[in-house]
Amino acid sequence: MVCDQGRSECGPRGFYTPSLLLCRTQAEMAHTCRGTINLSTAHIDTEDSCNIVLSSGGRTYHLKASCEVERQRWVTALELAKAKAIRMRNSQSDDSGDEEPASQSDKSELHSTLKSLASKLEDLSTCNDLIAKHGAALQRSLSELENLKLPAESGEKIKAVNERATLFRITSNAMINACRDFLELAESHSRKWQRALQYEREQRIRLEETIEQLAKQHNSLERACRGAPGLSSSATAVSSTSKGDVQPAKGEASDEDEETEYFDAMEDAPAFITVTADPKHHRYESANQTGYNESTCKDVLPKKRRRTRIPDKPNYSLNLWSIMKNCIGKELSKIPMPVNFNEPLSMLQRLTEDLEYHELLDKAVKCESSTEQMCFVAAFSVSSYSTTVHRTAKPFNPLLGETYELDRLDELGFRSLCEQVSHHPPAAAHHVYSKQGWTLWQEITIASKFRGKYLSIMPLGVIHLEFHSSGNHYVWRKVTSTVHNIIVGKLWIDQSGDIEIVNHKSKDKCQLKFTPYSYFSRDVPRKVTGVVTDADGKAHYVMSGTWDENMECSKIVQSSHASTSSEGKQKTVYQTLAPKVLWKKYPLPENAENMYFFSDLALTLNEPEERVAPTDSRLRPDQRLMENGKWDEANVEKQRLEEKQRAVRRRREAEAVEALEEGKDYEGYIPLWFERKVDPLTGELICVYKGGYWEAKEKQDWDLCPDIF
Repeated sequence: MVCDQGRSECGPRGFYTPSLLLCRTQAEMAHTCRGTINLSTAHIDTEDSCNIVLSSGGRTYHLKASCEVERQRWVTALELAKAKAIRMRNSQSDDSGDEEPASQSDKSELHSTLKSLASKLEDLSTCNDLIAKHGAALQRSLSELENLKLPAESGEKIKAVNERATLFRITSNAMINACRDFLELAESHSRKWQRALQYEREQRIRLEETIEQLAKQHNSLERACRGAPGLSSSATAVSSTSKGDVQPAKGEASDEDEETEYFDAMEDAPAFITVTADPKHHRYESANQTGYNESTCKDVLPKKRRRTRIPDKPNYSLNLWSIMKNCIGKELSKIPMPVNFNEPLSMLQRLTEDLEYHELLDKAVKCESSTEQMCFVAAFSVSSYSTTVHRTAKPFNPLLGETYELDRLDELGFRSLCEQVSHHPPAAAHHVYSKQGWTLWQEITIASKFRGKYLSIMPLGVIHLEFHSSGNHYVWRKVTSTVHNIIVGKLWIDQSGDIEIVNHKSKDKCQLKFTPYSYFSRDVPRKVTGVVTDADGKAHYVMSGTWDENMECSKIVQSSHASTSSEGKQKTVYQTLAPKVLWKKYPLPENAENMYFFSDLALTLNEPEERVAPTDSRLRPDQRLMENGKWDEANVEKQRLEEKQRAVRRRREAEAVEALEEGKDYEGYIPLWFERKVDPLTGELICVYKGGYWEAKEKQDWDLCPDIF
């Protein structure tokens, strides 16, 4: 049953709010809500004569009406509610994702508006008094005329005028009473608004002072630490790390204080124990085991010479405090950020960068057993995070309709295409084909939450990987990325959460755990562990390593249960063969610290290339200017592109409202190279590649591409 949060009855009229709540029954509505959907960004589709599909931000809900007429009533109500939600959202903020910071002119405009309102209220009160005064005088004059001795005909006319004047007096009195009520209500609300405004102003000033004081204290501690005599180098390193000045290295501590998720010894203990078996008693060697270590080197040499460096990052000074104090109280996605915080790559290029260790999938194709193949897929899923350990800069937000291709079919055996299919929420669709025998596709939506000292970034969406010959179809989701020390200290990134990889053909599973960093943990930082099991739940491999360096797998030859531990949990003991390295991170190129810590692949992603689509990220002017070190010009160009995108958005929303008023369907933005379909495995509505891009590239026919740059 579908119902609105603010109403007690369910029905099409209940959808006139920006959010939609999905509940079990009407009686449980206030207690057991299954979730919410933001209607302003939701996709509304109909499967058949009775079913409706709502999807937004990686969530999909299937609703069923009793008949086609009722379904149409719901769809109409949902579309109208969506249009109203869009208007409400636009009245509060801009679509571009980058608003102009609050300035002194905003405050003066607010005071001017309040002053004008008070002046109009005084004018209305004066008119109120004048109407009452002149109405009473008119009534007295008419009464005096009635008392005069006049002909009968004149008396009748005066009587009629008197009756009309009486009606006017009654109407005027009603209007005067309504005006009086309005005045009282307006004055009451005006006082409330002024008090609320004053409170918000005081809270902002208080918060600004607190943050500024914190920054000053931090700087003082830094200077005191550096200038203190008698401190050994090791003590200084520990002190610096405890204040969050450096990114925690292996075995070092971090400063997260009360913000860190701490775990005691019981929680830190692994769910299983691994014991290496004597290889003399177990003869096992698969055809691919001998080649595991080969994956640590690049076995495919590119035929085309690619660039190995980009211009060094300029040493621009940036007043972070001047930006932050204008962002207090704003929604995180609406904070204006100059290119100074960016790296010269778009989010589409960062998504493509996940393919850096594609050879893991090429090796997985050759595996004979599905559980062995799962190990390579798991190592590939972990390898995509290795580029994030030093990459604290923000990628460019793609414009709606922006694309990025990476055609390495002849050099590396695969070709990749990304497209930005939604702007709010930001969503990118990705499709990769490899002639080695696999296809990967995904639609990723980014959700973020700012929690004071750190920022949580949660990718929503499912990653699909299918091997052509075997038909093995793997599905998994990404973990949460956390950027620490947002306000003071050096930024550093951590990955935490669980990944469940499922082979939907064989029902094999791999459970990977990304352990969050903890000051009190004795484990190596950035640790990843996991177990590969078959359809019957039998464990075959143990996975171990770190998400920034390497992953290993160990074949299980025997498993048993240990005695119950002190915390009341029974652990499984796996007896394994010696571990084999599946993946090892490539070393960074020389001078990487001055080139945004880009890997060899990342250095080539924005390399100018001919014959790409006019919407390709390589052709984005602000990103190109920034890569060339012209940051001031890049900021100007960034503002121009955003204003151009805002104008297109306003026109599209006006067309949507006009279509709804005329009772017509409005499809909204339609992706160029992808189409929305219901995922048969997850039931979610996702964008999948529909074809046509590489054929258009071959013909150089880009008529479908919009003018976004």
